[in-house]
Order: sequence, then structure tokens, then C-alpha cells
Amino acid sequence: MSRRLVVIPVVIAGMIAGYWYWSRPKPLSAVLWKVEQGRVEASVANTRAGTVKACRRSALAPAVGGQVSRLYVREGDRVKAGQVLLEIWNEDLSAQLNLALNELVSARAKADEACVRADVAEREAGRQMKLWERQLVAQEQMERAVADADAAKAACRAARASIQVAEAKVAAARAALERTQLKAPFDGVVAEVNAEQGEFATPSPTGIPTLPAIDLIDDTCLIVSAPIDEVDAPVIRVGMEAWVSVDAFPERRWPGKVRRVAPYVMEKEKQARTVEAEVELVNPKDWRELLAGYSADVEIVLDARGSVLRIPTEAVLEGYRVLVYRPADRRLEERKIEPGLSNWQFTEIKSGLRTGEQVVVSVGREGIRAGAYVAPEDAAPGRLRK
Repeated sequence: MSRRLVVIPVVIAGMIAGYWYWSRPKPLSAVLWKVEQGRVEASVANTRAGTVKACRRSALAPAVGGQVSRLYVREGDRVKAGQVLLEIWNEDLSAQLNLALNELVSARAKADEACVRADVAEREAGRQMKLWERQLVAQEQMERAVADADAAKAACRAARASIQVAEAKVAAARAALERTQLKAPFDGVVAEVNAEQGEFATPSPTGIPTLPAIDLIDDTCLIVSAPIDEVDAPVIRVGMEAWVSVDAFPERRWPGKVRRVAPYVMEKEKQARTVEAEVELVNPKDWRELLAGYSADVEIVLDARGSVLRIPTEAVLEGYRVLVYRPADRRLEERKIEPGLSNWQFTEIKSGLRTGEQVVVSVGREGIRAGAYVAPEDAAPGRLRK
């Protein structure tokens, strides 16, 4: 009988404990973030996707139209400044250049002959002058010799002038020939070729955009061009620090600086008015990983503070409130904070939180509110860039 009296209370207690265990509220999963010291930046970002661009890019076309006789490059080839990329049929111009060169050789030879004759005539005139002074020749003979010498010198000058004319013809013929050669204006890589040997190529008419014969990119220098809302543009200055992120590398950011802010507002129908800002990467080695044409975003740093109390911006609710986790009872407590600098990533905390406290990051989950019973879930690695 005594054993029954002991067992029955134990069974009842177990039943009560089991009922409490199975009927208790199940905790909600919440992502937490420990309040910490770190760097916080105030920044502005582009309103629409920006674009990675080469600092120099040329859509090249021949200066004259004609049939492509030689194509020296293919897409992807690296070229040097001055290298011939494409050549229009120019055998007639080559012949004209050869003719002008031969005429130049002839003009120089004739000038040499004329100037030698002038030297001889001048020496003869001098000899006749001496003989006349000694009254060994008639004055008429002496004057004829002097006149011949003057005529010979004039012929020498005319022959030398003809050399300049011939040189000008050579220069004109060479310029005409060079207009049929498409040369690289800078070192770069051939991005696109829109010509084939034997096809006819023509220069782009004024005001009518056409495909370039060769698209050349200088990929040794890259910039990001991004539209900034007109409201944010007035505070941006050349030289400000910036961060560049590219869709192709979602986990990475590259340091940069503002190199240009457009002096006008772009006005496009059905779109917010924006100002174009250009950001260049500060580390040349970063350029090797990026390609011109990538979509990119920029964050331009307006102000920054290091070693301040901070939390993820996504943890801040409207009215500058946060949900703080209480380890003692595993409940959430709503608390008012005083923010400082802030961007999409982190917000500075001036008051309302202490180092080591944990705030809820997953504030959008169902049931997450003040008083909720939660089970902590750490922020996934890489969730926020430090």
C-alpha cells in the first residue's frame, strides 16, 4: 500500500511535466547579431545599375571607303599603338606614292646638277673680274660671266625649291595612302571586328551611327559609370572614397574613388533624373578580374567612423527601434536606440545598446515581435560584409 502511495504521485507529476512539455509554446527561430565595435560609413548609391567601362574605347572605321584588302587582327588580339589593323585596297595610291618618290629623287639630282653649275659659274665670274681689273679682258666679257653666274645661282635655288614641291607631293601621297590604313590609336584589345577581307567598308556618315569596323578597348584601366539620384548628387565630390560591387562577384567589393561627376542632370522620360558619376578602381590588379560591360553598383562614402558601436541596418525597425534578445527567458524586448551614421549595411549606435547584447536581424519573419519566445540562430557567414 505504501509503495502505491509513492508511485501514484510520481506518475501524476510525470504526466503534468509531459503535458507542460508538449503544450508549451514552441520557440520561433530568429537570426541574432551581437552588438560590436566596427567601422560605419555614410554613403550614397546608384539608383539604377551602373556599367564597368574601359577608360578608353574607340569605335574605329577607315577614313575612306573601299574594299578591305587586308585584315590583320581578330577579336581578342592585343595590339600596340600605331599597329595597322585593317587596310583598304590602295594599289593605285601606292603607285602614286612611288611616282612621287621617284620625282623627288629626280628633283634632288637636278638640284645637285644646277647647284654644281652655279658654283662653276661663280668661280668663272670671279676669274673674269680679276682679269678685267688687270685689263686683260673686255668689260663686256666680264659682265657676261657675272650674269651667267647669277642665272646659275637662280637656277640652283629654283631646283632646290622643286625638291620642296616634290617632298610635299610625297607627303600628300603618303597621307592619302595612310588614310586607307586603320591603325590602333592606343595599346588595347580588339573587342569586335565587323569587317571581312573582300567586303566593302565605309566611314560612318555624320549623324548616322553604324557598326565600327573594329572596336578597340584599353582594358588596362577600368571605371564604373553609375547614375546617382539628383537629390544625392550635390554632396558628391571628386576624390571621395567609394566601393564597387559587381553582380558577377556577389561576395566581393573593390575599393575605388570618384574621378568625375557630370556637370549636368540626365533627363530621361519616365525615369528619375540622375547625375552620372564615374568611379575608378584604385588597385590596378583588380582590373584583371573585371570585364568591360559588367553591370555594377557603387557606394560613394560621404563620411566614415571607425571603432564605433554598430548593428546591421536591417535590424533597425521604423522609429529607430530594435528587438533585443534576453538570454534569461529567451524572450524579445523592444528597445529605442539613438542612431548615428548609417548605410544599407551598418548603423552606428550612439545609445540604447551595449557591446555584447544581441539584436534580431530577421525582423521580417512571422511572429517576430516584442515578447516572442525565440531560439537563437546565428547570422550566416558572409551575410554582411565586415
